[in-house]
Amino acid sequence: MIRVLLVDDQALIRGGFRALLEIEDDIEVVAEAADGERGVALAREHRPDVALVDVQMPVMDGIEATRLIAADERLSGVHVVILTNYGLDEYVFDALRAGACGFLVKDTEPADLLQGVRVAARGDALLSPSITRRLIGEYVARRPGPAPEVLGALTNREREVTALVARGLSNDEIAAHMVISPTTAKTHVSRAMTKLGARDRAQLVVFAYESGLVAPRRG
Repeated sequence: MIRVLLVDDQALIRGGFRALLEIEDDIEVVAEAADGERGVALAREHRPDVALVDVQMPVMDGIEATRLIAADERLSGVHVVILTNYGLDEYVFDALRAGACGFLVKDTEPADLLQGVRVAARGDALLSPSITRRLIGEYVARRPGPAPEVLGALTNREREVTALVARGLSNDEIAAHMVISPTTAKTHVSRAMTKLGARDRAQLVVFAYESGLVAPRRG
């Protein structure tokens, strides 16, 4: 059973999401919060698999709530998915840097919402990867990132898999591309994340763009 926490200051949004999620046999909404501070408290109380968190809320916004959840070792199993009104919202980039595993647009199709929750619960690749890469490309170009020298911590293989993760490839796709086993691909990804201090694949993608390992695509 996938346990979900809803954090949004609009009761109508929470109610709509709850109605969609609880129809499914494998998903359960364990709690709701109308602000980030309460959301963090409920995350600590219930330790859900997925927290759907709005960006702009009273008391504490979604970015700070994400940062607190990501920094709490007891909540390492909580995957934060940011809810946004627009696909290219600069707050989403800040949330990814804070530790979110991805994001969903609030008017997403019901099937995409359900798939997104299941993907997040597995800890797999970013949600909406094509939009996320556009977002990262848009804002990384405007922000200073870590110096390219930090790439020296990675082996050539780890650099290659980091670049492939940034392009949205799954472990199986990376394995096929590099002609290695999926287990070996997963190992390379895990080692790269450890060396760079990335909490999950989302932060690995952000690092790949900020460091210049992958260049934003234009157009």
